[in-house]
Parts: sequence; structure tokens; C-alpha cells
Amino acid sequence: MKFITLTDPLPYQACVATIGFFDGGHRGHRFLIRQLTRYAAGHDLASLLITFRTHPRQVNGTPSCQPQLLTTYDEKCAQLATTRADCCLTLDFTTALAALSARRFMAEILKEKLSVKVLIIGYDHRFGHDRSEGFAEYVEYGRELGMEVVRADAFAMSEVNVSSSMVRACLAEGEVGMAARCLTRPYEITGRVVHGFHVGHELGFPTANIQVEDVQKLIPKNGVYAVWVKEKTGGEEHVWGGMLNIGLRPTMENGENRTIEVHLLDFAGDLYGCRLTLSFVRRLRDERKFRNKGELVHQLREDEAMVRMILNKEQ
Repeated sequence: MKFITLTDPLPYQACVATIGFFDGGHRGHRFLIRQLTRYAAGHDLASLLITFRTHPRQVNGTPSCQPQLLTTYDEKCAQLATTRADCCLTLDFTTALAALSARRFMAEILKEKLSVKVLIIGYDHRFGHDRSEGFAEYVEYGRELGMEVVRADAFAMSEVNVSSSMVRACLAEGEVGMAARCLTRPYEITGRVVHGFHVGHELGFPTANIQVEDVQKLIPKNGVYAVWVKEKTGGEEHVWGGMLNIGLRPTMENGENRTIEVHLLDFAGDLYGCRLTLSFVRRLRDERKFRNKGELVHQLREDEAMVRMILNKEQ
């Protein structure tokens, strides 16, 4: 795949394109992109993905309605690169772009700048100012511009339409297994190890405190999880099993300070400053407050045994 911008020379003469934010790069996105590439192959056209660096709600939404994202921009591009589309164009979603009507966007961007001959529209996708127009209008504008507009089929898994919103809802409920099915891979978050309160070390379960790199990255529901922990150093990847806690540490009376702490199984060393990726496997339980540290340690030992059993089955 070739990644391009509006200022780059086009690496094709004509193309079939589809538009989307593609957060997560999930099964629904991949199903749409397969329709795109098959159409392109059958009509001797290049296939083009059009996406955005920032989510439209970051420009159009209110401060209280900012999106939580499944993938950072770099993660999204890495997922799109695994498809068979020929090119991917990233647009900066600005207030000027948001003000364009659907017809002006099709005429000024798709036709004039990108040489789009065929536009494949996701089954529920809308674009243009205020997203006020729909598929029938897109078809009419396309007819006027000499551009064919095709509606893509929807993807359903177990009679559920897979969407980024649906995956976010799964993660908000801690359903990381269903999220992984929709994404075709485990959900992941990445961050740096920072200094914490060192309470885990006192309890016999030292933890790495993770500060997530992207503040818009969605953090799954509070609780205890079995995870894989990955760290790359000089091109070499190290992987450990991990017992992860997301939450407020109520036994330690942590207040409203939400923390992400992972205990690496069978590891001894210093990870401060290291960049770790947490890959979610299964949620074990809710976070809860214990009467004393002794009860907490007893539960942590049971959690560790469960995590080892879960991860052994995953290998």
C-alpha cells in the first residue's frame, strides 16, 4: 500500500474509492475494503482508501463529546496497510473541510483532485456538512459529475453489525473477547512505565504503572485482566504474561485517580521508562475493596493462578 496526501502526484490515472475514519480496522472495515479491491480488480482501476488523521467529532463535537478511539493514527495506518488496497489518502479534517457540502466534496476533492471514477459508500456512512444528505443524494451528485456511486453490503457477525461503536461498547463493559472477535486481534493499549506508589512491591506483586501515550485511546472497563505484555528493544520483542488492574485501587484509598498497573509473571528487573504494549485476553473480575492488605494478597494469589491458566491455554 502507498500512503499519499493531496499534494502528492497521483500514482494512478483513475480509481475506485471509499471513505471512512476506519477506527479499529475491524471486520466490518475489512469487509468493505474487500468489496473495494474486488471492484477495482474487476474494472481495471486503482483502489483508494480515504481516511482522516483526526476524528470528525474532534472538530465538530463539543468538549464533552470527544471520541475515545480504538486505534491511534499510526495503529490505524498499520492495520490498513495489511489490506490489499493500492493507496491510502489521509485528509486533515478541518473546519473548512467540515463546511463542504457532499456535492462540493465529491466535485472538488474526489473528482478534481483524486480522479475518483467510482465511489463505494459504506452501508451506514454519511459525509458532507452536517451529514445531512444520504445515499440517494450521493447517487444524484455522482450522475451529474460522471461518478458512479455504489452502496456496499453490510457485514454481520452472528447477526450483529460490527462497527467501531459496537467494539467501543464491548470494551466499556470489559468484553475483551468479543472485541477481539470483531477486531480479528486482541485489543491493545501502549504506554510508558512511570513511577507509582510501590505498594505492589510491598505486597509481593510488583507492578509496572502504565501511562497511556494517547489520551484519546479507549481504556476498557475497570477490573482485573489477563494480558500479554510486549516490549521491543533494538528490534527484538520480549513477551510476558501479565495480571492487569485498571481502576481506583479502593483498598489503598486511591481516590478518583484511575491507574493502569500490570504485574509481569516470572519477571524481575527494571522497566521504568520502557514502552509496553498490553494485549487484552480476558477479564477476570471487578475491582473491589478488601478489608485489609492480607485479604487483598490472598485474592491476588488466586488471580495470578487464574491468569496463568488462561494464558497457558492461549499459547
